[in-house]
Amino acid sequence: MELNVSEDTVRRDLNELDRKGLLLKVHGGAISTIQRLYHYNENVIFNHDKKVKIANKAVSLIQDGMVIIISGGTTNLVLSRLIPKNIRVTIYTYSLPIAMQLVEHPEVETIFIGGKIEKKSMVTVGIDVIQDLSKIRADICFLGASSVDIDHGITEVGYEVSLVKKAMIASSEKVVSLVTSAKLNDRQNYGVCSLDEIAALVTDLDPSDKMLKSYLKADVKLL
Repeated sequence: MELNVSEDTVRRDLNELDRKGLLLKVHGGAISTIQRLYHYNENVIFNHDKKVKIANKAVSLIQDGMVIIISGGTTNLVLSRLIPKNIRVTIYTYSLPIAMQLVEHPEVETIFIGGKIEKKSMVTVGIDVIQDLSKIRADICFLGASSVDIDHGITEVGYEVSLVKKAMIASSEKVVSLVTSAKLNDRQNYGVCSLDEIAALVTDLDPSDKMLKSYLKADVKLL
């Protein structure tokens, strides 16, 4: 052989690299996980550093064996990228970019919920998505939001997306909302849920930040 090693050594090394998520074993060989089916430019994600901070907090909540629902949005896209390669979970998502990102995680079973694609946000909406979600029993839902407000809770810009997110909440044991501080204390047209329906609110701020004072008073758990 060109590398002057035995076939058993090559097979053993491929198994180890596959286990670490550095390549993906396929029938007859292996392919590089660097050659991504989907790639996003981190430089064009608004508030990228803040979203990484949020994602790192949220990823600590993920445990082996969980069934997870992830909504759309770039914060959740960053979260999906930071999921450790050795964690075995099942993830449902209606976000095409997130589903494609999860292909890079060999231990994640990814289930994309099909339906009518909303082209701007690249998520699926409609009755088919809601019906599929109703059949799921998830341990945790990572819920993105257009806006969060003490009085009005989590709200969305789009009506159809708000309905899908309501279905996600109904199918999950625990709901964790991931939002940048820029989305706090604002309101959109369509309600998703009140703050007492979520287990935690994850932001880029320290929980003691004065901007979060009213949320602490309302007994919202902050990460």
